[in-house]
Amino acid sequence: MALLWGLQFAFLTPALALILVDLFDATPADVGWVLAVYNAGGFVASLLIPAYADRKNDYIRPMLFCGVLALALPALLALTTTLPVAVTALIALGGPSGVGMSLLFAHLKHSGASPNDVVNTRAIVSFAWVGGPPLAAYIVGVFGSRAILLALAAIALLNLTATGAAALHRKAARAASTLLHERAGDDGPIPAKLAVIGVVVGFIVLQATDSAAVTIMALFVNERMGQGLIWAGVALGASAALEIPALLFVGRLSRKYSGKALIASGCLAGLGYYAGMTFVADPATLIALQVLHAWFFGVVAGVGLTLFQQIIPRPGLASGLFTNTRRLGAIASGPIIAVGSVSSLGYQGVFAACAILTLAALAIIEMTARGRKQPQLPAESRAQLEEAELP
Repeated sequence: MALLWGLQFAFLTPALALILVDLFDATPADVGWVLAVYNAGGFVASLLIPAYADRKNDYIRPMLFCGVLALALPALLALTTTLPVAVTALIALGGPSGVGMSLLFAHLKHSGASPNDVVNTRAIVSFAWVGGPPLAAYIVGVFGSRAILLALAAIALLNLTATGAAALHRKAARAASTLLHERAGDDGPIPAKLAVIGVVVGFIVLQATDSAAVTIMALFVNERMGQGLIWAGVALGASAALEIPALLFVGRLSRKYSGKALIASGCLAGLGYYAGMTFVADPATLIALQVLHAWFFGVVAGVGLTLFQQIIPRPGLASGLFTNTRRLGAIASGPIIAVGSVSSLGYQGVFAACAILTLAALAIIEMTARGRKQPQLPAESRAQLEEAELP
């Protein structure tokens, strides 16, 4: 399911602008505002649908609903030829269907998955994003833009099948979840709203620095370093490839170290990366620094998700809020680029600003995060939980 949900949007996101231009004659200005309203719809949906799932204490059925919308979206885009209808489809179908990924992680948490399980699942999503965009580009290049819609429909159909299979195990999952709550009892007080706000703000800042760094990479390499654009692609590709082993290693470390300790290591790696990028002058150093970037993003993406699930008692809300830190971070990256690039350092000033903001975000998270102890089950209860064969 993680691979399929990852492929669903690893195909759609990079190809969406091309689809709008080729199939609906959208202008660059049209693409800009369409993507803006599409992401705004996704932001709202990622709060409302998980909240509904939390109230119903059921995440599989909403995932099935998102899967149906994901299947309907390429079908409607293939049938229409007008931009207004396409925009309506993206808002009504595309935004809500994107919530399926958040619900998957909420379902994992609800089913009793460990932080290691959650991080490893997130690594599978990263794998989809490494292979998805190049494959989507190949499909468009060989078969045309309309062919990507057929590919999206095929992935959505497979996704629905996998989610339906998980639904067959829902009764066992509910029984195990009930066992968990009955045997473990109260799992601690709900953290103060101020603490949650602090963690959310901290991760928005971290996501903003990453988004800003990725956005200006090509301009930085070409205009500041005086190197060919190919090196920007190599750097971003290396970082994406290293992200998967970083996530797997983070998952293993989560068994021994607290989330706050891992987040501190990730922020320090990010600080080192941004500081290094401020002074980098050759492609070899640029590529070497991507090791730090991969660790930084792996911690933010993996441990960040588990931290949100730990401090926010509702799995759907926790996953939805974490997803939206990425969206809000992308918005906040604009001012970082604008302010950082006006300094005498130029684009290197953006990386310097990111280093300062990463240190500030670490301070905010460390001061406000209050990890709740997870309930421990007796040996007999753990054995029954394992026998439930959760999906």
